Amino acid sequence: MREGCHSHIHSYKGGGGTMAGALLLLLPLLFPSLFTTFSHAFPSLLSVEKRFDLDGNFGNFGNLDSWSGMLQSRNILVYLRVLWNAKLLRSYKLIYGGLLPTKDGNLVFNKSVHRCSFLSSVAREISRLYSGVPRWRTKPAENGFYMESTNTYNPFIKICDAVALAKILNATLIIPHLEVNPVWKDSSTFEEIFDVDHFINVLKDDISIVKELPDEYFWSTREYYAEAIRANRIKTAPVHASANWYLENVSPVLQSYGIAAVAPFSHRLAFDNMPKDIQRLRCKVNFQALVFVPHIRDLGNTLVSRLRHPPTTDEADSSNYLTDSKDKQGSGKFVVLHLRFDKDMAAHSACDFGGGKAEKLALAKYRQVIWQGRVLNSQFTDEELRSQGRCPLTPEEIGLLLAALGFDNSTRLYLASHKVYGGEARISTLHSLFPLMEDKKSLASSEERAKIKGKASLLAAVDYYVSMHSNIFISASPGNMHNAMVGHRTYENMKTIRPNMALLGQLFLNKSLTWPEFQEAVVEGHKSRQGILRLRRSQQSIYTYPAPDCMCSA
Repeated sequence: MREGCHSHIHSYKGGGGTMAGALLLLLPLLFPSLFTTFSHAFPSLLSVEKRFDLDGNFGNFGNLDSWSGMLQSRNILVYLRVLWNAKLLRSYKLIYGGLLPTKDGNLVFNKSVHRCSFLSSVAREISRLYSGVPRWRTKPAENGFYMESTNTYNPFIKICDAVALAKILNATLIIPHLEVNPVWKDSSTFEEIFDVDHFINVLKDDISIVKELPDEYFWSTREYYAEAIRANRIKTAPVHASANWYLENVSPVLQSYGIAAVAPFSHRLAFDNMPKDIQRLRCKVNFQALVFVPHIRDLGNTLVSRLRHPPTTDEADSSNYLTDSKDKQGSGKFVVLHLRFDKDMAAHSACDFGGGKAEKLALAKYRQVIWQGRVLNSQFTDEELRSQGRCPLTPEEIGLLLAALGFDNSTRLYLASHKVYGGEARISTLHSLFPLMEDKKSLASSEERAKIKGKASLLAAVDYYVSMHSNIFISASPGNMHNAMVGHRTYENMKTIRPNMALLGQLFLNKSLTWPEFQEAVVEGHKSRQGILRLRRSQQSIYTYPAPDCMCSA
């Protein structure tokens, strides 16, 4: 067996002198009994592990394979660990899979790798080390694999930033893992929401993307990072970190371990002072690469078709600029209202919604459970919050806004929402103002909605798709959906109404206003908030304001 191993090592071509030196370094570790006298004569040459032992970087080296004792593998591991900790030997494949990291940070042999093949790889690595050729120069153009996690209720921004970061680091991106949101409790995966093949194909000329981890990184799991502090997990990325920060702090990790996990990653990549190609790549991901899976698009198209071609033949008043009258293509018009008024939003806002003391206590308890009471708005009074525009519009208030802007009972309205706080009773007034209001349940049968039932992310995806096909979009308050729609519809040159929250809050606090006065103030306050292009200012999100970074005509 020894002879076969010897011939296999020598099959490596090139670097003969350095190869011999590498073998010389390994021989004392493989056969220490032959070098006992020599080690006494030249202790400095053969006691490298003793020189580094004082650093406390070792730990246990148990749980080795049954054959490892034959080759004095404990000594080999100590020796390689010394080189590893000294940052002299950092193969991103852990010497081609011959070694595996344990949960406690140690190295053990991989049983599935032949020992001669492993030793040959070790010899090549040490040969490169002592020939003065840095390891990174012998690697492919990619610096390793980069992975990150994102939540399911707002995955767009993080996914776009993940692609941009992979480009910056020249790393391969692993399809992001979507975390379970504590509010919606949705376990939908990236593959269940987005068309993965389309995603990879659109970005194939920009970055390398893989669906799953390569086998040699099977240990890099979410559980692995959750159990202890890991050297290849970056937890210290500052909010809006620059590209240079990642190059200085993440690239070395990729060089060392071949894989880096960045978490948390929310808002961790700056919008300013980024190269133009990175900015355009972010928009390419957001507006072109992220496409929903076919069954979501199919259901979305069904809903859009039924909104544009309602079963009724009654024609609405043509004086309204949004009616059921058919355009040249034979399609009726409709508005999407994103009613962001769920329990999560109501509780986090800390506003008073007229439910009395019982409601206040219930929402306060909910805030404590979800956010442990860490809600900034809690320190302000309801009047202060409303005058600052911090309270979401209730269904009644958004109904009054729409009516003041000229929408009436002939307007076809699609309600994009998850669960409305207060249930059907809370939206009864809105429904009476807009009797042609529809939602997913009223437009599609339970069989048609079977694939998205109970999955908040898929329900939101359908709403997003319908919203992108509407004539006008309006949200009851700013938020993830609102910001995403403003950016995407701006990019596609589509009309979006942005409620003036501060103005509306002050108007609703003024109980003495007449309807004509209220309507006049609303119309005047929204003249510049109905689809007019706005250029991105410093620190603003490129996903909400894609001009001028991603829109040449801007």
